[in-house]
Amino acid sequence: MRSLHFLLFLALCALPGLTVAQTVTGTVTDLGEPIIGATISAGSVGTVTDVDGTFELNLREAGTYTLNATYIGYTTEMREFTLAAGQTETWDIALVSGATNLDELVVVGSRTAPRSSTTSPLPVDVFTSDDLTTTGQLTFDKALQYRVPSFNTVQTPVNDATSLLDPYEIRNMGPSRTLILINGKRKNMSALLYTQTSPGRGETGADISAIPTDAIKRVEILRDGASAQYGSDAIAGVMNIVLKDNAEDGSVTLRTGITSEGDGAQYGIALNNGTNIGETGFINYTIDLSKIELANRPGTVSAAGEAGDFGASIEDVQSFLNRYPDARNINGSPETTASKFVVNFGSDVSENTEFYGNASYVYKKVNSFANYRTPYWRTEADFPYLADFFPNGDNGQYIGYVPTFEGNLNDYAGTVGFLTQKDGWIADVSFTTGGNEQTYTVSNSHNRNGTLNPDGTFKYRENSPINFDPGGTRFTHNVGNIDITRRLSDRVGIAFGSEFRSENFTVIEGDLASYEDGGADSFSGNDPRNSGTFNRYNFGGYADAAFDFTDDFLVNATVRLENYSDFGNAFVYKVSSRYKFADDKVTLRASFSTGFKAPSLHQIYTQKAQYQFVPGQGIQVGGLVSNASREARLLGLPALEPEKSTNFTAGIGLRPSSDLSITIDYYNIKVEDRLILSTEIGATDAGNTALDELLTANNLSDLSFFVNGLDTRTAGIDFVSNYRGLRFNDRSLVINLSGNYTLQNERIGDIKNPDIVASAGQSVANPTQEALFFTSRPRFKGILGLDYDWDKFGVSVNNTLFGPTEFRQQGLAAGLYTTFETKLVTDLSLIYRATEQFSLQFNANNIFNVLPEWSFKSESPAGEALLNDAAALQNQSNLITFNQRYSRMTYDGYHFSQLGTILTFSATLRF
Repeated sequence: MRSLHFLLFLALCALPGLTVAQTVTGTVTDLGEPIIGATISAGSVGTVTDVDGTFELNLREAGTYTLNATYIGYTTEMREFTLAAGQTETWDIALVSGATNLDELVVVGSRTAPRSSTTSPLPVDVFTSDDLTTTGQLTFDKALQYRVPSFNTVQTPVNDATSLLDPYEIRNMGPSRTLILINGKRKNMSALLYTQTSPGRGETGADISAIPTDAIKRVEILRDGASAQYGSDAIAGVMNIVLKDNAEDGSVTLRTGITSEGDGAQYGIALNNGTNIGETGFINYTIDLSKIELANRPGTVSAAGEAGDFGASIEDVQSFLNRYPDARNINGSPETTASKFVVNFGSDVSENTEFYGNASYVYKKVNSFANYRTPYWRTEADFPYLADFFPNGDNGQYIGYVPTFEGNLNDYAGTVGFLTQKDGWIADVSFTTGGNEQTYTVSNSHNRNGTLNPDGTFKYRENSPINFDPGGTRFTHNVGNIDITRRLSDRVGIAFGSEFRSENFTVIEGDLASYEDGGADSFSGNDPRNSGTFNRYNFGGYADAAFDFTDDFLVNATVRLENYSDFGNAFVYKVSSRYKFADDKVTLRASFSTGFKAPSLHQIYTQKAQYQFVPGQGIQVGGLVSNASREARLLGLPALEPEKSTNFTAGIGLRPSSDLSITIDYYNIKVEDRLILSTEIGATDAGNTALDELLTANNLSDLSFFVNGLDTRTAGIDFVSNYRGLRFNDRSLVINLSGNYTLQNERIGDIKNPDIVASAGQSVANPTQEALFFTSRPRFKGILGLDYDWDKFGVSVNNTLFGPTEFRQQGLAAGLYTTFETKLVTDLSLIYRATEQFSLQFNANNIFNVLPEWSFKSESPAGEALLNDAAALQNQSNLITFNQRYSRMTYDGYHFSQLGTILTFSATLRF
């Protein structure tokens, strides 16, 4: 700890004072049309042009500067400026097509001065706001899905709270191993813990879907481990979202859309605007309001499967399904309403001090549904009062009911800070706060428990409410940062700093009827015994140095020490290097790092009963045991430890001509003591163990818990290329080809089963769990984009190839597994710029209406026999699709939209 205190002392001593900013402003155009994302730089200071081609570059000191204006596929423009203190100059630039220059300045990857994406020793992707909006996707995470090959996100069917926030991941590593930054500062995690059998199971991540695309200036994605630079959660990489800082211009965009089947209508309006604060400050704000209607894609339910599962007569089942072939199930894309607000601001407050900050608030409401309770599932004979509760038939008769699941999400974040500079030292001092709260409502349900009151009446059943408040969860954090950098010479740069972070996780208790005696049918509320607020804090420090031994050879090294209040110390380091030769046409780069991921408070303290789909058994109630609970001690469960990782990356960058650039990067990530949510552990054959007693006492079919259960290795290749050599009418056809291929994603060694699980002959990671971790993501993914602009028109065709996935659903017969087939999804975007201020955009996403398709595969003679037995295979299909309710995607979810073609239209007015 003394070393950390010493770093903090140095950071405080180095706080200096600063100079008034000198500014160069202007626009960058090509034949009169604005160029978005062009880089304007002076040494290590730079900026990129906004949506209308404008830029503002602030320089810290008076003096003479050589400015460079660069953009991929264009010649570089240079101009020298001599600026007095506080002086502002204008430079309007007309770039000429013909050269490829990838020197876009990026912040992530090193704590020293920013470098370009090609001179950085690490693989970094940069995407502008325009890159995201041309996808036609309504949310930020879905836009990234069709821009970044190593990024995947899925929308899961009927998984309760998961409908509020879709899981995402980089390089198949889960949502919790990618650190999200806003303007370089850590964003708060979501309150949601994924506990269902879906991608991201057992993890949590930041809600990136809550960030409005119109507020984003650019996105930097570091595809490399970065725990040494940024701390926990950066094992797979870092995503830095840079907010717009334009003070002069604004825009308003109206959006609408619908699926080709006539549902899922979407409406939205987004306003982005900026203004000056005094002579040296700015404020930029975004308001985004949107709504997406329900899109329903149920399957045709199997009568034989239903009769077998629910013990009903085939005649009763067939009679119901003749009227309602989909068993009135509702699954697909839920109704979602969102309000998003973002503000970014900054100002020079003295000659040597700049004040900056940003804030955001998001409210999201999602209305989704549980599985429909058919009249042969919840029968009137067993529950006579249901006829009065749910008279849903045409003549007021009971024909079942569908419980609703309504989620309310509130997410906020804010940062304030001071940036100072003196004698070459730059100090950045900031405070960040943020939080995410998710609360739920269950309606159109009942508590069916038969507990009697003292007077002999039922406490619930016919006396049950039909609306329930099951509670929810909340996560908040407060983060303080001090970061200090200095270029000691043209060859050496250093950085050091510290971070203090406190975190709070709250389980919000539900009302009594929502959890007592089984609680609401479909979703049980939080018991007060499992509720409360849990917290921890950590303190960390780092030191970073970059050595440019020559203009071509660079070495960067970082060390970090963290101390957590609940599990102690973590020490990690990183070394990276880059070497250029052949007149900068070839660049070699590599890095090696160690990393860690602390167990989240969600993973340590979540304990609840939850409804879950168990193939062949229908909906069951299982228990999730907190690792810090009394029950965990009775079971002898070990305390959670941080994950530890090693990450090796090596790559090559090629620029054989001015029109072609290629980068290829290999990565290899080993994670030890990987944190997982165990599979469902059931009763033992003996029936007399502590495990059996716990299940019986709590009326549970099974239980699960968190454990450091696996060591894993993930390896693959990322490929990115750009070509502008095809020219028509003095304009280039831009071809972008990128891809990700997974070479290895597997467990190393044996599963680490606690004694109580091993002695029961069970495992914390069964084939279903391991498939979720290792094979349920696309084995490869490729993106081919074609972009061409002429006069007032622009066209973009984007093709995304989703590779095959494999899954082994729980309960599937031995020798069988399922495979989602390789599919190519094509998106079309058309833009018409009617005037300089007004433009129209039309998108046809998944224009050829490609839908997910899966099939059974065999891995043994027993599997081959099943493939040749149509009746047996139909039973297996019913098993994993809940009798065909989820025939398109099974319970694993899917890897692109099951909604088919989606048409969207937008109109943008700039002012």
